[in-house]
Amino acid sequence: MTSLRRRLLVLVAGVLVLAGVGTGVVLHAADRADRANRSQPGGPAVSTGRLTLDQKSRLTFVNAAAGPHRTAVASVPSADPGAGRTASDLKCARFYAAAGTGICLQSVPGVLKQSNRALLLDANLRTVRTYPLAGAPSRARVSPSGRFVAWTVFVSGESYASAFFSTRTSVLDTRTMKLTPSLETFSVVLDGKPYRASDINFWGVTFASDNDTIYATLNTGSKTYLVRGSLSERKVTTLIENVECPSLSPDGTRVAFKKRVLSRTALWHEYVLDLATLKETALAERHSVDDQATWLDNSTIAYALPTNGQIGSSDLWTVPANGTGSPRLLIPGASSPAPL
Repeated sequence: MTSLRRRLLVLVAGVLVLAGVGTGVVLHAADRADRANRSQPGGPAVSTGRLTLDQKSRLTFVNAAAGPHRTAVASVPSADPGAGRTASDLKCARFYAAAGTGICLQSVPGVLKQSNRALLLDANLRTVRTYPLAGAPSRARVSPSGRFVAWTVFVSGESYASAFFSTRTSVLDTRTMKLTPSLETFSVVLDGKPYRASDINFWGVTFASDNDTIYATLNTGSKTYLVRGSLSERKVTTLIENVECPSLSPDGTRVAFKKRVLSRTALWHEYVLDLATLKETALAERHSVDDQATWLDNSTIAYALPTNGQIGSSDLWTVPANGTGSPRLLIPGASSPAPL
């Protein structure tokens, strides 16, 4: 009886310790978030205002600057990105929009695990549908017509730099609301032959304007490939190796992507691939870019880089898409750009 009582006491003590640790983690995260939500001297001017996805000549993004509007979807004039920011009430970890359709990936920390969800948005940033996510938000895209939406999450691991990680990429038809939970259900043609493997992962979908063609990254056998796929045929075909997070140009002729420059490291440089010739052009940005770039127009791409000395913050930069010029700071304290 005494032995049983001791075991129960040890069990209760263990539960209390775990509860205390969990509470401490939550309180620490809340305190860190509270500090980040305070405005900082010299920060950008941000004000609450009406933001819609059918506004022309605006650049939307997730505001990463410290202050009460941190992680809010915001916008600035495309011609004056240094202007004051108009922030919405919507907060996202990842965001993208096109043709009046938006996608917002949210992540809310919890004691045991974080809660993740995808919000399909209309032009007024109202939630049309909500979808639970199987992991932490990673990538989000909307087709040029607004008909299709895609998102990628980490279902294990925390980044593409992790030794072990897996992803899940979903595609939603916003016309029929049919959801493809995972691209892993698509058939794969690798080097001209049907291919099956248990380690297949997809991420970084980008859409063509025909409402059928997609490009994405396929990872298998410790290699990454650019694949071109058909949504209607539910099939993808490999094109070239060492391509991650592709982004199709507005004219549909080129793909911007990050290329791993040293095997098994978290070092990526940004390139542009000519789809007709498969010729690669290295861009002028020499920092490691761990992002899915966005084309602002047919000549310029934008991407996020970590802010110097600020963990969890990023700045948006641009670089010419033809390999000339030099990187230019576009918007400090920002991520997930989407030109309207």
